Order: sequence, then C-alpha cells, then structure tokens
Amino acid sequence: MKRALGPALKILALRMPAFTIPALAIPALLFAGTMRAADAPVVVTSIKPIHSLVSAIMQGVGEPELIVDGAASPHTYNLKPSNARALQEAKVIFWVGPGLEAFLEKPLQALGRNASIAELDNAPGLVKLPFREGGAFEPHDDGDEHDSASGHERDKAEATHGAEADHDHGAFDTHLWLDPMNAKAMATMITTTLVAADPANALTYQGNAKALDDRLDALDTEIKGIVAPVKGKPFIVFHDAYQYFEHRYGIRVAGSITVSPETIPGAERVSEIHRKVGELGATCVFAEPQFEPRLVNVVIEGTRAKSGVLDPEAATLKAGSDLYFTLMRGIADSMKDCLSSV
Repeated sequence: MKRALGPALKILALRMPAFTIPALAIPALLFAGTMRAADAPVVVTSIKPIHSLVSAIMQGVGEPELIVDGAASPHTYNLKPSNARALQEAKVIFWVGPGLEAFLEKPLQALGRNASIAELDNAPGLVKLPFREGGAFEPHDDGDEHDSASGHERDKAEATHGAEADHDHGAFDTHLWLDPMNAKAMATMITTTLVAADPANALTYQGNAKALDDRLDALDTEIKGIVAPVKGKPFIVFHDAYQYFEHRYGIRVAGSITVSPETIPGAERVSEIHRKVGELGATCVFAEPQFEPRLVNVVIEGTRAKSGVLDPEAATLKAGSDLYFTLMRGIADSMKDCLSSV
C-alpha cells in the first residue's frame, strides 16, 4: 500500500501549483493594490473649484477630500465633525484663505498642525483686485478707499500680486479662481506643495500639472469666443463675485444687489438697484443657486430686465477634476444666453 500511495501523492503534488498558485495570488494582488492606495497622501481641500484643480493634478495618485460640498457656500458654512477629522488626518490642506473661508481659520490652527497648509491666495503670479466701491456697488465696511476696477486691460503690474501683497483680510476680492490665469497660478502652487509633501509621485503631479495648464489656456480662448457677442451689455449680479471674470474678458457688470451674500440688503439698497435696472433698460439680473431668488424678482419687477442664474462657487455641480471647466463654461454660457435675449 505504501508503495502504491507514494506515486499518487507525487502526482497530486505536481498538480497542486496549477490550482493553488492563482488562488494565493489573488489576495496578494488585492493587498498590493491596497498598499498603493494607502501610499497616497491624505489631501483636504476647502471648496469645489480648488478641489477640482487639486483632483486634476492628483490623478493617478489619489483623490482629495472636500469640505464645502453640495450646495453649501463658504460664506455661510459651519464645520462638521467629519470635516474636523479630515483636517486632523490630513498631510496637505489647500484653501483660498481667511478672506473667503473664515470658518476655517481657527480650525486649521487647532487641527492642521501636522499638515502642510497651502493658502492659495498667496500663490506667486496671482492678480488680485480690490473690492469695488461706489456707484451700484455697496461700500465695503473695512474703511479702505478703493477705486472701482478699471476694466480687463489693466496691466498685471498694476494689480496686487500674491507674494508681495499686504495680507489684510478683505483687502482684495477673494473669488480669485474666476480668471483661468489665476487658476494656473494656483495650480503651480498646488503642484509645488504636493511634490514637496509626496516626492515619490512628483513625476505624476508634474505631468498632470502640464496637462492642466494646457487645458486652462484652451478654456481661456474658448470663453473669449463665447462672451464676445455680449461684451458691451451691462448686467446686475446678486453679489460682487465676478470681478475677475469681468477683468479677464471685458464684460460689463453694472452693479450687485449685495457685496457679501451673508448680508441681506435693506429696502433702500434694493430700491437703488431697482432704479439702476430701470436706467439700464433691457438687461439681465443674475441670481445664485445658494441664495434667496426673491430679491432678484423684486429688483426686476416692472422693468424690461430678465433674470438668469450664475453659479460662481459651483453649488449645483458635482465635485471632480472637470468641475472647474464646467463651472467657467457655465458662467460664460449663462451670460451669453441671457444677454443675447435682451
């Protein structure tokens, strides 16, 4: 019996690798994939437009987390416990700065101690524009005296640049991403920060950044073509968030219902804008999806003006690497559609 059993065991042993090696290899491959995912740094971003730029640069490495998601606005956001945990675990955190995301200033100091924090309003090469005052724009309550923006031909040298700026909260309009050239400047800072925090993936970050840079140039050219037919037509916006878009593309914002969306304008302010709309004749007044549209209806009542919607903070868009491009095209298309019909 022993002699008969020996060859049988040998045959079984020879056959086993053909069946058992793939079975053993599957858990090993799954474990390797898990290890690769774990190697990606934990990256947290504040708002959707910044999340989009970071996502594009991180493609192939990992997915950044987003704090202000859904239809929420950084102007009125309250930090959630899950957000606090993300900040505490982060290796890298990207935000615009305290002028926009004031709710993050103290939590970053308390929870982001172990992270590399990139304040993107300090990105070298940014064009920064002061808050507008006077005319149909509400006076800003920081006590400064600023002149109104003088149009898109203003030379970069006359604008305030990130590295040289006097870092006063509220000294400049914080909707910086609404100029693709500013998005390029922020993308450069994002790339530099990621490479420093995660040098093992430097080549991927740098390759993605080059592709993003090219896409932003193409987007800039595309938007110029979209808004060209309506450049001279004035319109009213809900709050003064579009100065960078106006500056870049030569469009004409005649005023805003409010400077800060967290501040509800009074009856006198609404009456002033209503008169302004009447003076302009046929125009458009743009609401925003996060805020009360009733004010826009009051402003256009009894006039020939039409209403539209602009979404400067991407409240209605799904977060992701393509969001920035959808956002900018959406603003351009909304302006063209409404202003072409008046």
